[in-house]
Amino acid sequence: MTITFITGANKGLGRETARRLVELGHTVIVGARDPEQGASVAEALGARFVRIDVTDDASVTAAAADVAAHESRIDVLINNAGISGPHDDPAGLTAAGARAVFDVNLFGVIRTTTAFLPLLRRSAEPVIVNVSSGMGSFAVTHDPARVESSVVSPLYTASKAALTMLTTQYAKALKDIRVNAADPGYTATDLNAHSGPQTVTEGTDAIVRLATEPSDAGTGRFIDRHGPVDW
Repeated sequence: MTITFITGANKGLGRETARRLVELGHTVIVGARDPEQGASVAEALGARFVRIDVTDDASVTAAAADVAAHESRIDVLINNAGISGPHDDPAGLTAAGARAVFDVNLFGVIRTTTAFLPLLRRSAEPVIVNVSSGMGSFAVTHDPARVESSVVSPLYTASKAALTMLTTQYAKALKDIRVNAADPGYTATDLNAHSGPQTVTEGTDAIVRLATEPSDAGTGRFIDRHGPVDW
């Protein structure tokens, strides 16, 4: 039985990923900051809820301890929790605002990955999937044929570019774990006021693929639902 822990799994891409993986036979642990929403989603999907706030060291440590006590290991960690940050003229950016976005989108991944590494290393085929974005890709955001090229979101894009690079560094260093990044694409979620043309099911295609592919599929990759993403 594959045991999968997903952060930010109470709504949007995280919830849909949890639903699809439960259907595929995974034992899914719904990680979310809001206990009421998280517990409700877990019950509806046939999963288990564990509270986690990826911006809080104590919360992340407690979540890992909870999983260690109940499941003893995880096979797949999906770092999905994320926030969008301001869509503003860069002249209005502040260091405090940047810290808030990076604290979830990058530092939260680092906190969670570090805390859950001992649990992953109890798996025969451990996997980490980082939910990044084409918005952090130089190639995608400079392609006039892509909607991402018209969006100004300095902190979100910078945090996702950093996350993709972090993914490649984890992949190089963690030889015993398959580590990849997924670009969901422009998907209708709360993150963009449901303006994206893709459904959440389409948006989770790359995430689910990375979470379920064979052990020899490769590490250090960045893919969307159609294949590799240029960076």
